[in-house]
Amino acid sequence: MIERVRKMARYQRSDSEHLWDSLSDLDLLKSANLYGKDPETQKECLNLAGVLLLGSEQLITSVLPNHRTDAILRVKDLDRYDDRDDIRVNLIESYDRLMTFIQKHLNDPFFLEGTQRISIRNKVFREVCSNLLMHREFGSAFPAKLIIEHGQVRTENANRPRGYGEIDPKNFSPYAKNPIISKFFHEIGLADELGSGFKNLIKYVPQYAGKEPTFVEKDIFTTVVPIPDKETSESDSVPVSVPDGVPDKIEEILAFCKIPRTRTEIQEYINIASKAYFLKNYLKPLIDNEKLIMTIPDKPNSRNQKYIAIKTEN
Repeated sequence: MIERVRKMARYQRSDSEHLWDSLSDLDLLKSANLYGKDPETQKECLNLAGVLLLGSEQLITSVLPNHRTDAILRVKDLDRYDDRDDIRVNLIESYDRLMTFIQKHLNDPFFLEGTQRISIRNKVFREVCSNLLMHREFGSAFPAKLIIEHGQVRTENANRPRGYGEIDPKNFSPYAKNPIISKFFHEIGLADELGSGFKNLIKYVPQYAGKEPTFVEKDIFTTVVPIPDKETSESDSVPVSVPDGVPDKIEEILAFCKIPRTRTEIQEYINIASKAYFLKNYLKPLIDNEKLIMTIPDKPNSRNQKYIAIKTEN
């Protein structure tokens, strides 16, 4: 995870090296305020922000047993769900999985900003997902939720409110509820400066769906983002697509597979613990979209199977 965040931070400053490039792993953690002295024991250790941002699922569970983010599709089966991802990993991997879930179930309508086409879906839900993860009350047992429903996406997370009721965007002063986590997200490009994400939602959601988003601050903070009519997939099977919301991992896989690699090698290289999740959300889409090919296509389950990226002409 540390090597991955180095790459993400470096990508934000393509014209120069990032400070983290010259630091040891421990010094990087200290510079990001993720490692310090416990005031009770006086021992140096990772703090809670460090555990949540970079820790393994086992470590996070040992510290915060109730840590969970629920991604739910509820379009046909309104009593339960049509699809679900029960996310208990660190916040960076949680962001990846939330964005993958969004891309799996929401289309990306054509949108031009000036003369350049951008992914307005990703523009909107980058803010939604990062806010859901950064600005929550981690001491609460209430799981953070992202729910795709008919006509809207709703998020809920535990909150320590400064006021109660619907927020007026014209008279709202944002504040960082978890400043260390927020700053780290900004450093690696998963969030903008404080307040910019809120402004982006106000700007882009009406262009995405033709309606305004709503924000309600109570003990549970709720965000409702309308989505275009018939935007959610109502088919029994969801079309396979490469999860383009995490281009760093997709590009890492394709670059890594310039020479043949095994499934285990690829999975370990991009630091995905779950085999089932990796197969479903990365390997299978890349094969189906002809980005990767098998070295032994006649025996897909061969123990000697490897995968190689298909060369493309510039």
